[in-house]
Formats: sequence, C-alpha cells, structure tokens
Amino acid sequence: MDKNKSIKLLKLAITFYIASFMIINWADISWMFNYRTVSGLVADFFNPYPTINASSLDGYFYPNHNRGKTIVSADTSYTDKQSVIEIPSISIEAPIVFAKSTDAKSISKELEGGVVYYPGSVYPGQQGQIVVLGHSAPSGWPKVRYDWVFSDLEKLKVGDSILVHLNNKRYTYIVKETRIIKVGADVPSIDYSNSKNVLTLISCWPPGKDYQRIAVVAELVTAQSLSIDK
Repeated sequence: MDKNKSIKLLKLAITFYIASFMIINWADISWMFNYRTVSGLVADFFNPYPTINASSLDGYFYPNHNRGKTIVSADTSYTDKQSVIEIPSISIEAPIVFAKSTDAKSISKELEGGVVYYPGSVYPGQQGQIVVLGHSAPSGWPKVRYDWVFSDLEKLKVGDSILVHLNNKRYTYIVKETRIIKVGADVPSIDYSNSKNVLTLISCWPPGKDYQRIAVVAELVTAQSLSIDK
C-alpha cells in the first residue's frame, strides 16, 4: 500500500471516529454548536457569572419573629447523607453550603460548591422560613461546578417533594407554589401561619440571567399534617 492510500485511510478512520463520537455523545456536546450558548459562554467569561445580590434578599424572608422555636414534630427518617438537598422530580442532588456571611462575594464563592443556606434562615422543624439559593444556567450549559443546579426549578409542580438531609434526618417539603418576582421585590403574601416551617428556593430568572427571580415555596411535612391527611 502506497503512502497516499495510507494517508487517505487514516483520514477516513479519523473522520469516522469523530463522527461516531459526536453521535454517541451528542446530548453532552450539542451546546458547542449552539451559537447563542457559545456566545453566552464567551460573554460570561469576560463578565462574571450573574449571582444573586445578597443585599436584595431581605424581602424574600417572612418575619422569623420566633426563630429557634420548635414547631410540631417533623416527619423525618434516618439518612446517611449530610447537608444535601434532593429534588427527585428534576433529578437534582447537591451539597448544602451554610453561608457564613451575607457578603455578595462570599455568597458567590460558596455557590460554586452547591446551594447556599442563607443566613437568617431557621432550621427544619423550627418556626419560620428557610431560604436556599442556587445558580441557574441556559439550556445546554455544561455541568461544571454547580452553575446549573436550579436551572429547572420552573418544572416543579405543586405536590412535588424536596428533601433536605441534615444531622442524619431527612426532612420532606411539599411544593406549594412557584412565583416569578422582580429583583429586590418582596415575596407576595402567602396564607401561611407563623407556626409553619417554609422552604423557599430562589434562583435567577430566566436561567442564567439576572433579570428576575424564580421562587419555589414548599412546606415541611410534619407528623401533625400526616395525621390530618389520614
């Protein structure tokens, strides 16, 4: 076989390999061929990934007047997982990072390691509200760090479960509603009494853009609520 034929066969083999690789892995690499996604990646390289401005979060809290007071016993089960949030319906499992400060730079750094349990939040089983922050990203964004973790919050439906694993206990929250809110605006008034433990997940909206906020509100499942349902 002469040299020219060998080169042609080698080129053919390389082309076949690349084509096969792209077909098999298309779901993971298709974003590379999306002009909008790639241009967004370039823009975000020069303009740091938009984060939630910590100074605008106070309005998202219900008044935690009796913070620390234990409410009716939560319906919990044992878990080996520590400081983890799970959202089964959208296939999310991520570490919970407990923020040490409300400083925007600090929060932004902590969001690289998972979702952030915002300072001022009560704990599961206590009266008041928990606020958890997470990044979102445009469709097709590669799953690096946790930039993408809350991208699918809008897919959550009323009745879906959110699981919080903490101190060897698994707490279950049930989604009550989803709201789209202007940046810095208060969460609209919701008819929950102060005896509830409410979890609010917040991210940028639309995914990857700092235009508005998406807020998913969920309520802790307690032993009392289970007995009422029965």
